[in-house]
Amino acid sequence: MEKIFYSTKKILKRFAEGGNILIVATILALLIANMPVLGEWYEQLWQLPVSLEIGGFSVFSHNGHTMTLMQFINDALMVIFFFTVGLEIKREVLVGELASVRKALLPIIAACGGMIVPVVIFYSLAYGSDYANGCAIPMATDIAFSLGVLAMLGSRVPASLKVFLATLAVADDIGGILVIAIFYSSDINYMMLLYSVVVVALLLIGANFLKIKSKLFYLGLGAVMWYLFLNSGIHSTIAGVIVAFCVPATPSFASGNYIATMRDRLSKFSDNESARVLDSRFLSKEQIDWLKEMENASDKVISPLQDLEDSLQPLVNYIIIPLFAFCNAGVIFEGMSISAVYSGVGLAVICGLLIGKFVGVFSFTWAAIKLGIAPRPTGSNWKMIAGVAMLAGIGFTVSLFIATLSYGGAEYAQILNDAKLGILIGSLLSGFLGYTYLSKVLPKK
Repeated sequence: MEKIFYSTKKILKRFAEGGNILIVATILALLIANMPVLGEWYEQLWQLPVSLEIGGFSVFSHNGHTMTLMQFINDALMVIFFFTVGLEIKREVLVGELASVRKALLPIIAACGGMIVPVVIFYSLAYGSDYANGCAIPMATDIAFSLGVLAMLGSRVPASLKVFLATLAVADDIGGILVIAIFYSSDINYMMLLYSVVVVALLLIGANFLKIKSKLFYLGLGAVMWYLFLNSGIHSTIAGVIVAFCVPATPSFASGNYIATMRDRLSKFSDNESARVLDSRFLSKEQIDWLKEMENASDKVISPLQDLEDSLQPLVNYIIIPLFAFCNAGVIFEGMSISAVYSGVGLAVICGLLIGKFVGVFSFTWAAIKLGIAPRPTGSNWKMIAGVAMLAGIGFTVSLFIATLSYGGAEYAQILNDAKLGILIGSLLSGFLGYTYLSKVLPKK
């Protein structure tokens, strides 16, 4: 139990720190996009072509067209983000908060409410308009930002409440992945899709029958899978999730064997002859071999799933997500009317995030607890749950991602800009109100 708590605490801390960098990247994007000279540079930067050619084969091509820098970030780098999300979901299903029905039920029900109600509110406001196809924008919860706000309140927040919000966000991610897979796929290339099925079969055979633990095997086939999905009509980020589900969660070395190996090799260093050589400036050939065996054993006692998740999280939290935010959060205020906030897609997004998320998460949680379907998080009360429901309205990363998918054409440029503004305002208000409310209702110590 202590190891699980330490692991959870480490993950929450990493997401909180990643949220700080995300804020800086967002502010920079807003400032640069609205400066006279830098604004033009900012717009032109994302249209630069990105290519990698091997002979006559172009790796970064989408249906024969060279990728722009923005497409490379959204369709290639973000695959790594969704790959880590898939790893996290698999871990949670195997050993985490989604492993038991009783523990997972409440946050899953809350997540369902947090997806259904915002979509209904958005669609009711957008019905019959040219921006109605973006109704999935306010259904997301940004785990980095929301946990970052909770982290600002320190130890006053019960651990069960942090786990509840984190699990809710993970369940939310599953919903977002399904929406992207179902509603943002078009012009399916069935031959590419067939090749993708072959790659998945190879991954499953390697993981389940051949017991391959090499991370390079899964990353290599994952890159092939990404290219096939990119050109198949199904959004490429789904490839990252599917590959993540195929990565083995069992280590090559059992912990008992690992401990025995380490004790045996360490004991060899303790005898007089070995100790004498160890005191010198150089190790003996035997000592180097022993250390390499210990290093190899240490690598193999960690499962490929955990190793990849731990290795990639810093890359995702500190580089990929901030870069995505810097690329996509640049709302241009020039020529924008204040009416963009209280009408159109901006209003629909704000209402979906600020009102829809709160009403959906809180009402579904209340109903589940009152009906006896699931218990209330330990050490929490209804006021605390209401505060967490407010924080669930911080959509940001996945909301921006779905917005770029919903309004991708040049004819939707102004709608996309207004949607981004709505995401920023809705997320900011949700975070501010959630933090202010929780700071008042949480115990002082």
